[in-house]
Amino acid sequence: MIALDRIIENALLEDLHTGDLTTLAILPEKREARGRLVAKESFILAGIDVAARVFHVLDPATLFSSRFTDGASLTKGDVIAELSGDAACLLQGERVALNLLQRMCGIATLTSRYREAVRGTKARVADTRKTTPGLRQLEKYAVRVGGGSNHRFGLYDGVLIKENHIAAAGGITVAVERARAFIPHTIRVEVETETLEQVAEAVAAGADIIMLDNMAPEMMRRAVDMIGGRALVEASGGVTLDTIGSIAATGVDIISVGALTHSARAMDISMLLEEC
Repeated sequence: MIALDRIIENALLEDLHTGDLTTLAILPEKREARGRLVAKESFILAGIDVAARVFHVLDPATLFSSRFTDGASLTKGDVIAELSGDAACLLQGERVALNLLQRMCGIATLTSRYREAVRGTKARVADTRKTTPGLRQLEKYAVRVGGGSNHRFGLYDGVLIKENHIAAAGGITVAVERARAFIPHTIRVEVETETLEQVAEAVAAGADIIMLDNMAPEMMRRAVDMIGGRALVEASGGVTLDTIGSIAATGVDIISVGALTHSARAMDISMLLEEC
């Protein structure tokens, strides 16, 4: 809750700064109001508690109720939530609440489409670190709501030896050896590969997870056979809804998709106040 409040407070500060000129001008005195959040299209709900928290941070007395929980499938016209309280607080929290809710719903909805595209295979759909700065916690939560899995949250909770690390260290083998000597046994080591030669080296070095970066499906199949279950296999790079099915069919365990967070379209949601 502390981390969430920090996100919300920073967003409110960005929007309100020294004060809401419009609301201060038209509402010189406190006035109670009621409102509704309405879905303008169909989507997967994610972030309803985040939206509620925005209004509670502005005024703990605000009443916010919803018959839906995260993960619900909404259709156009659904009343997502009803709220009541100080009209000024409702107006001041509207855009921040909608910005966060619309984005989280967009991510959950897009993730669910990717997840559906690999149904019937063993592949899991995972996110990446290609998130909006400051919103990673919320965006990765929305991925989970949509049926996806989280990759590492940051540089601090996993080892992923990528192309530039390999170049800086002088090779895959030495990079893996140094990582093993540095980290506790509870952390797994992942290595990014671009060729079958690199895959063979990563297997020999004892990588726990081998990422196949921007490989064609046929090369991925050969890589999966080479690895032979000695490591988890992750496919990554340029994955789309059109290509993820053929990638999953190669037998990889995980497919990481940057688009889940960097290209999700915000869902259309409105807040409508009743006349005061």
